[in-house]
Amino acid sequence: MSKSVTEKTKETAALYFKDVKDEKPYELWRAFDKGLARDLSLFITGQMYAREKIPHPTRQLVTVAALTVLSRPDELKLHIQAALNVGCTPQEVAEVIFQTAVYGGVPATNVALKTLKTVLEEKGMWPLGDSE
Repeated sequence: MSKSVTEKTKETAALYFKDVKDEKPYELWRAFDKGLARDLSLFITGQMYAREKIPHPTRQLVTVAALTVLSRPDELKLHIQAALNVGCTPQEVAEVIFQTAVYGGVPATNVALKTLKTVLEEKGMWPLGDSE
């Protein structure tokens, strides 16, 4: 028996956004329109992010790359947290951010690295230690 979209939404949101202290997009949407917030959440979290075509860590690294190139630090912070929650390492996230410099520019990369550093500091994971 397959899970309902509501069940998938709850499971995926718990997986991605556990321990996120900042306001989540769903909470912001809900403050303005409860019905639309539910619909957006069911689609984005319950259908798009819950898809099993690629693993969650890959999906989050793709999301980090896209948000870096678009220079969307607020949303990027949320998805860096999600990437770490699904098993990506800080080094993998940093490498994806560095990779985007070719396409999004060094300023966007620097903003993303600062965002990554902030998340790691908040999680008590900074400094990383020796890196090459």
